[in-house]
Amino acid sequence: MNENNFYITTPIYYVNDIPHIGHAYTTILADVLAQYHRLLGEKTFFLTGTDEHGQKVQRAAQQAGCTPLEHCDKFVVRFQDLWKRLGITNDDFIRTTQERHKTIVQKILQDFYDRDLIYSSTYKGWYCVPDERYFTEKDLVDGCCPDCHRPVEQLEEKSYFFKMGQYQDWLIDYIEQHPNFIMPENRRQETLGFLRSEKLGDLCISRPKARLSWGIELPFDTDYVTYVWFDALVNYISAVGYLADDAKFETWWPASYHLIGKDILRTHSVFWPTMLHAMGLPMPKTIFAHGWWLVGNTKMSKSLHNVVNPMDMIDKYGVDPFRYFLMAAMTLGQDASFTEKLFVERYNAELANDLGNLSSRVISMIKRNADGKIPAYSEPGDDEKELVDSTMTAVKEMAAAVQNMQLDRGLAIINNAVREGNRYFDKMKPWALAKAGDTAALGKVLRHTAECLRIVSGLLYPVMPSKMAELRKTLGLKEEDIVPSIDKLSIWKGLEDGAAVLDFTPLFPRVEPIKEEGDAADKDVKKDAAKPVNVITIDEVGKVQLKTAVVVSAEKVKDADKLLLLKIQIGDEQRQIVSGIAEYYKPEDLVGKTIIVIANLKPAILRGIESNGMLLAAKKGKTLRLVTTDGEIASGASVG
Repeated sequence: MNENNFYITTPIYYVNDIPHIGHAYTTILADVLAQYHRLLGEKTFFLTGTDEHGQKVQRAAQQAGCTPLEHCDKFVVRFQDLWKRLGITNDDFIRTTQERHKTIVQKILQDFYDRDLIYSSTYKGWYCVPDERYFTEKDLVDGCCPDCHRPVEQLEEKSYFFKMGQYQDWLIDYIEQHPNFIMPENRRQETLGFLRSEKLGDLCISRPKARLSWGIELPFDTDYVTYVWFDALVNYISAVGYLADDAKFETWWPASYHLIGKDILRTHSVFWPTMLHAMGLPMPKTIFAHGWWLVGNTKMSKSLHNVVNPMDMIDKYGVDPFRYFLMAAMTLGQDASFTEKLFVERYNAELANDLGNLSSRVISMIKRNADGKIPAYSEPGDDEKELVDSTMTAVKEMAAAVQNMQLDRGLAIINNAVREGNRYFDKMKPWALAKAGDTAALGKVLRHTAECLRIVSGLLYPVMPSKMAELRKTLGLKEEDIVPSIDKLSIWKGLEDGAAVLDFTPLFPRVEPIKEEGDAADKDVKKDAAKPVNVITIDEVGKVQLKTAVVVSAEKVKDADKLLLLKIQIGDEQRQIVSGIAEYYKPEDLVGKTIIVIANLKPAILRGIESNGMLLAAKKGKTLRLVTTDGEIASGASVG
């Protein structure tokens, strides 16, 4: 068995389901991890697919007037099409109706039967059709399925059983001795608690054809088909060559991660390990159960009509921002909240304001002030130390975050590097260097900020491959370097002197914040819209002196959440103004901006601070934008 390669799986999704954010999250997470491990130079295999047998499929096909396979062929494309839209880079897509899978399931069943690991007996119990599982009387909750809370049926029939119960002590010992086998720790303890407190029964692995004909036929009794969970779990080994291609199986097994939702923990942490142990196979390295996406504080549920459709989000905001939010907003193993408002807030703050702003500033200045070419490299000095340290720390910490399944932490550290890039840019004032004609100093600032963007775009490529490929191409990287590698991200000098940067459109245009129902700002807009327009004369307009001003520094006003103190340069004069824009702009984002101010406004005292002037801004609802010039112009210029 090859322990050094990376093999990751998602659950195989039930073909009858309509893909929702839960399906999308698990698959995007697997894709991001697979792409990071490829970036780290590891040989990687990524498997996903669909579970296509069982009673629900049979009933749906009967209602539609088609065969079960025709029904599966029709509905599997919902997953395949969504994975294409989401940029999923799976190496294989397995369907449990494929012969390559059915053959292996039957070989395992026959082997178990021949070794007396399967026996027949009469079974009486409560059966849940939607979950296709039997439950004992004590398992039921108010007479319903403990998992989906729907009614159950009492059935009594001859069945075949896998002798799972005999492995209980072995499984407890294995989990105790392998702390990373089930993660996170609370799921490991949940499984151990179940195994220590209850006697593990044998697993019913058959359904009579008289009741359910749609399944893999038992090789030793053609009147029965295989229980869907026994069938489905085998996909993790049938897809990589078990009992069919020894070399392939030796390359990829054991799996590095089985990614699952916490609702299917027991089947993966009890059924699957005992099946593998009976086959004499090594265990997967880690079964990782992630949390649920909540809408506010409520679990997504079709019955509550609060399920998020991934297609709606990507149509509205794009694929890459959607992928980014899912990775950045959930701590692996914990539940997380999804609302469109939360999505937009993170999008605007981290993608539009931070990464998008830095990219736009750097590329536009290279185009305008460096003939559109990457300036020649010069060694970083003291001014660049924090920029280099922050960026290279992100390379190291992101690799650690991937290994430790802490993607949200890794992305936060990358964001720190982006913010340091913006701080460095503001500190060095390249616009002032351009104005002074100091081309050497200007080139150094632009080159080192561009190197930061090269590395950051590589680190973010597994999360946002389309947008980061666009940014990397814009920076003049060669085609063979668009897909990043850890070796090249680990060095500071990676851009080519004189490489032409491409025309650039904003990566992440800001979007309108989402208003909550009853939002006071929304009421204000409606109220303002009803007011008549105040008509003034040209003489009155002439009394207002509008000037351009450059923001020299900005800081928050103590004990005032909404106020910023700005020091501005108007021609030869420096003055200060207090403005209520702290909710919309960070101080560091304002430094160096050319804004428009009313220069002849009577000074006022706000929070004990003199404010000498007023800046102009446009506001609608909760969105505010400063009025700026569309290009560089000297401060103190008249506007009007």
